[in-house]
Amino acid sequence: MKMKAKRKKNPEPNQEFNKILCAARKSAGITQTQLSQKTGISQCDISRIETGQANPSMKTLKRVAAGLNMCIKLELVPA
Repeated sequence: MKMKAKRKKNPEPNQEFNKILCAARKSAGITQTQLSQKTGISQCDISRIETGQANPSMKTLKRVAAGLNMCIKLELVPA
């Protein structure tokens, strides 16, 4: 009897981004509240973005990146 190998699911792109955003904020040594003050985005919305409960627009992502003194690099790669 052959057993099928389980395929490892690739995380959704937004899940990866959430982790990257949270790590970048922590690496910058700032709190969600401080990032909120720098960007004009509410702390609640920043929390929702980091936890995957929000689907922010590109405009919002650019504001978050600017608040972290970063830029967004979008890349398409083969699946």
